[in-house]
Amino acid sequence: MSTSSECSFSYEEYKETADWLLANTDIRPKVAIICGSGLGGLADLLDNKQVFSYDKIPRFPHSTVQGHKGQLVFGELNGKQCVCMQGRFHFYEGYNVATVTYPVRVFFLLGIETLIVTNAAGGLNPKFKVGDIMVIKDHINMPGFAGQNPLCGHNEERFGVRFPCMSDAYDRDLAQLVRKTAKELGCDSFLQEGVYCMLAGPSYETIAECRVLQMLGADAVGMSTVPEVVIARHCGIRVFGLSLITNKVVTDYDSKERANHEEVLETTRMRTEDLQRIVSNVVRKM
Repeated sequence: MSTSSECSFSYEEYKETADWLLANTDIRPKVAIICGSGLGGLADLLDNKQVFSYDKIPRFPHSTVQGHKGQLVFGELNGKQCVCMQGRFHFYEGYNVATVTYPVRVFFLLGIETLIVTNAAGGLNPKFKVGDIMVIKDHINMPGFAGQNPLCGHNEERFGVRFPCMSDAYDRDLAQLVRKTAKELGCDSFLQEGVYCMLAGPSYETIAECRVLQMLGADAVGMSTVPEVVIARHCGIRVFGLSLITNKVVTDYDSKERANHEEVLETTRMRTEDLQRIVSNVVRKM
């Protein structure tokens, strides 16, 4: 599989996928939700569901990670028509950046106006606790520093401009709505706000790497989300993001703690219901 960062899909290819979906469902969603590791339960909240396995959708990539089901779920969440990705795509699965972000441009062609991204992340901020939910205020695109930006290559003007602004990547009005909603639901005691840093994975970070990321101002670290956000903003889609802090990163050489995927999924199960309540209530108010 190619690892070139150049956009390797044409407008017509994205449109072929979008047209197939539009022909196979009567649902016309304005909101898309990308579910992170273990957070696919968000899709289970939808009413009048219509489910498409990724391998049945023309040109759609396939998810290979534990905790990612690999299906697109259309339906209604609190009366709003939505589409949920149960399982996203990652660099570490061997996909190039164009493939990782393929669904977002399809969403744009479906008429999506707001993208909600969720992920499981390691807590870099010493004030964060396992089980906290972090509203993503901003991000650090480490693969982008190395030239792995999903907008590299030919720019398709029908999606967006050559040089899109990213200083407003995460919609501030939506972030405020999330904070207000969390307070109403009694979830504000474990709601945080901060900067998400993306690394390519799949290995977890070394102690030295965690210390560097803290110095750079990152509050949480993960292996996803940022490429999808970049593509969404290029298309003019509003974004808000939530990171579930599933483990504390190790920054002490004397520590016996070790990061592992099972811990991530276990913490996710513990806090999933709260995250789902926040998202579904925010969607209702949008």
